[in-house]
Amino acid sequence: MGVNTPVSSPARAEPSQSDPRTASKPGDRRKASSENQYASSVASTVAGALAGAVSRFATGPLDVLKIRFQVQLEPVWHAAAQSGRPLVRSKYTSIRQALATIIKEEGIQGLWRGTVPGQLLSVPYTAAQFFTVQQSRQLAKRWGVDTHPAASFLTGALSGAAGTVASYPFDLLRTTLAAQGVPRVYNSMADAAKGIVANNGPAGLYRGMGITILEIIPYAALQFGLYDYFNKCWEAHRARYPSLPGSKDVQHLVCGLASGLLAKLATHPLDVAKKRVQVAGLARSTAYGERVALVATRSLRGCLADIYRREGFAGLYKGVAPSVLKAGPSAAITFAAYELFLRWLSVAQEARRSEAASGE
Repeated sequence: MGVNTPVSSPARAEPSQSDPRTASKPGDRRKASSENQYASSVASTVAGALAGAVSRFATGPLDVLKIRFQVQLEPVWHAAAQSGRPLVRSKYTSIRQALATIIKEEGIQGLWRGTVPGQLLSVPYTAAQFFTVQQSRQLAKRWGVDTHPAASFLTGALSGAAGTVASYPFDLLRTTLAAQGVPRVYNSMADAAKGIVANNGPAGLYRGMGITILEIIPYAALQFGLYDYFNKCWEAHRARYPSLPGSKDVQHLVCGLASGLLAKLATHPLDVAKKRVQVAGLARSTAYGERVALVATRSLRGCLADIYRREGFAGLYKGVAPSVLKAGPSAAITFAAYELFLRWLSVAQEARRSEAASGE
């Protein structure tokens, strides 16, 4: 994987085996190795959580735009005109128009609808994701398959599934609050949670998790696998031309941007279906068009078929523009921030180890 684990400690002079006072015991070495692995896991988890929080806040408005388009059943006006379908003008017709409409009707804060559950989603999601990545890399190395081309993609798939399970109710609440518009159906995250539980029981907070896992597995596999591949290509190119400018931070930003864009383009229809399932039955204002019916979201296959039948191929890519605009920077910020926070935490851990060693 291109996502680096914490840097190893600087090499120290080996103690003389002939001196019984300084000879290290096997038990001590195992304990030190275990402590280092634990510290690496903690650093990876914390760095992932911080990276997720930064990325989520920075791309919040694009996320709201994406969701509004994805849950809009009416065909985009120009797409309907080209296909010969009835010209039912939709609420949102372009990124610029949607942006202006949201600000006019809901204020600038409308662009950050669902920020609180979004942050509560991103922190456990990315923490669980990068923790799983770090653990999977250690396991792959132990089995001797860490250099296999498929290892990065499999690690990404596992990390995406782990992140989803760890944070799904916040994902549902984020989508619900971001999609509802005005007048609001729910005034807060707590209000939304109570309403969903009242209408559908506690299981309602997990509606759509199965489809979400089916969507996130290929997305995370591509994102992490391509990120690792692009980093390897970058390193190989730099090895051939060592005089080229550019820092590690630039490398992580560019590789994260490219991997996020391609992964999102490949899996966007699955994300549209996921959002439809999450807002099915939400009593939004009729100004936002027809509501998503529960009967149309009983299965992933049925949901995709219903979208294609009603809205054509373009319906499967609704919101793709703000989605791609968000996915690239979001992945770039996440990976770059993760690598940065990980370096800081690793340096701090090494400083504490040095202080502890000098005090002995």
